Amino acid sequence: MANSLYDFGMIGLGVMGRNLLLNVADHGFSVIGFDKDSEKTQATEQAATPGTTVKGVNELSEMVKSLKSPRKLMMLVPAGKPVDDVIESLIPLLEPGDVIMDGGNTHYTDTLRRANALKEQGIHFIGVGISGGEHGARTGPSIMPGGDKEAYAHLKPILESIAAKVGDSPCVAYLGKGGAGHFVKMVHNGIEYGIMELISEAYALMKYGAKLDNDQLHDIFARWNKEQPSFLLEITKDIFLQPDDKTGNRLLDMIDDRAGAKGTGKWTSQDALDLPVPVTVIDAAVAARNISSLQEERLDASKIYPVVPTNIPGDIDTFVSEVWDALQFATIMSYAQGLAMLQTASKELAMDIDMPEVVRVWRGGCIIRSTLLEDFFKAFTANPALVNILLDEGMASIVKTKVDGTRSVIAYAALNGIASPGFLAALSYFDAFRSARMSTNMVQAQRDYFGAHTYKRIDMPGTFHTEWQSH
Repeated sequence: MANSLYDFGMIGLGVMGRNLLLNVADHGFSVIGFDKDSEKTQATEQAATPGTTVKGVNELSEMVKSLKSPRKLMMLVPAGKPVDDVIESLIPLLEPGDVIMDGGNTHYTDTLRRANALKEQGIHFIGVGISGGEHGARTGPSIMPGGDKEAYAHLKPILESIAAKVGDSPCVAYLGKGGAGHFVKMVHNGIEYGIMELISEAYALMKYGAKLDNDQLHDIFARWNKEQPSFLLEITKDIFLQPDDKTGNRLLDMIDDRAGAKGTGKWTSQDALDLPVPVTVIDAAVAARNISSLQEERLDASKIYPVVPTNIPGDIDTFVSEVWDALQFATIMSYAQGLAMLQTASKELAMDIDMPEVVRVWRGGCIIRSTLLEDFFKAFTANPALVNILLDEGMASIVKTKVDGTRSVIAYAALNGIASPGFLAALSYFDAFRSARMSTNMVQAQRDYFGAHTYKRIDMPGTFHTEWQSH
């Protein structure tokens, strides 16, 4: 076997790694994958499209020796120590100029640390966010690289060939410096948390408020997806019809309500607090998953504080229309908060994130793809420095038409004990964001009263402190 045989290597042949490697092979590149599990390497070779060049090996050194120089390889292994362990094993095998990609959900600070350490040895390291799940990996994901621009030049032909396409435009681009690739993917996942929570709240309002069954809910989500297509709406409509092969019921009704999480939503909330940027919809979504895990406590509380929702106000069609308004409104808020976070991080963390390219890349292949992104793309193309999408005139014209329905739905949810933390967080954020004067002057007065933290005045410059009197 010639040392220069393969164009691209993959470390980790789980579902994502295998599918991405096969995707690369399908586009004319010769590929080689490493995994310690021989069953996975064999499965990768067997799944290859006839006529493509795909090899699986169980020795890391064999893979590295078989790659063309400069070597281009990706890791798709669990975030954290496994990534460091793989890098440690790779260093003695690589040469200056070789390129390592981390395609997992890694925190951007780890990416920065690894890039700086490898740079000293002349090895390029680049964080690459990948979204689209196992199907997207095989057929075309959204790809979010950032960091080493010289490394991206080597990777560009491969990544552009395998990415999802919107028209002729591949959903991949160099997005910024440092840990920008993984930072953008983290925020993408935070927005994803938010939208998933909002869809679940819309489902709850119509199921428990309007008493709609799964067939009716399927029809509603199918109609909404035609009106404003998005990946999450598309899969939601399908979920309502999926039968359970064990009971004959609909599978959705048999699924436990304790929601899992891998941590990227939590990272988004934590890093937003550090910047600081308000991402209240994402925060609410993270908290909702945490509350869902308290199942035993929730069951006890439901007996102490029982809730029986009253009939919805007015007719069902009007209520469903208002829920749709609320879902669209709150979804825009989730995007707006995430995009504002990226815009702030671009400056504060010196990432120089390319905002038009971010929303362009998200238009296809990724989990949060939606026709809304076309509106965002137009807005950021016209004004790349736009600090918040809500300040765009075109977006404002959409948001204004959704506010009344949103308020109506949230009022019903609050009066009837149907938890809607995402909707409420979205509306509260909007009302605060549009307030010319907030009530936080009281907070400033309190801080100065008990801690002499000082305050500023509205009628003159400077910083002031008052010796407050007890009355």
